[in-house]
Amino acid sequence: MEKTTKKSEIKRYWHLIDAKDKILGRLATGVIPLLIGKNKPYFVHNLDCGDHVVIINSKYVKFTGKKLEQKQYDSYSGYPAGRRIRTLSELMEKTPEKVILSAVSGMLPDNKLKRLWLGKLYIFPQSEHQFEKKFIKNENLTKESEKKASVKKLSTKHSKMEENK
Repeated sequence: MEKTTKKSEIKRYWHLIDAKDKILGRLATGVIPLLIGKNKPYFVHNLDCGDHVVIINSKYVKFTGKKLEQKQYDSYSGYPAGRRIRTLSELMEKTPEKVILSAVSGMLPDNKLKRLWLGKLYIFPQSEHQFEKKFIKNENLTKESEKKASVKKLSTKHSKMEENK
């Protein structure tokens, strides 16, 4: 019988992704498994198992074909004649973060967890961001956990050798 995952057992990490010279769709498909948490061994569909993702340099993302001129983003204010249609190039000039956000949002499943997943996505137009301390802590934690894992492997090898003698 498999052990069920509890909220208290979920570990969240921080991932930094540089969007410079990456194609929008391929970038978004790489972010989705990190946000959902599908890469974790204790993943379940009913809990938010995902990590925090920080995307920098969203201003420099690339597009294929003629999408800059042809792709349109539609918004409606709720008032009569409040429909506003903008091309991708107009939106990239003003708010490049919204382009990546809409691409990722469109690829996520529409359920109760979607808002939680998008809340852990942070997008910045340049390389400066306020989460630099989070990544330093994670690097130290991963180095310590790798050391502990290597010590455990060595101790199990030695104990097996002693048993064989």
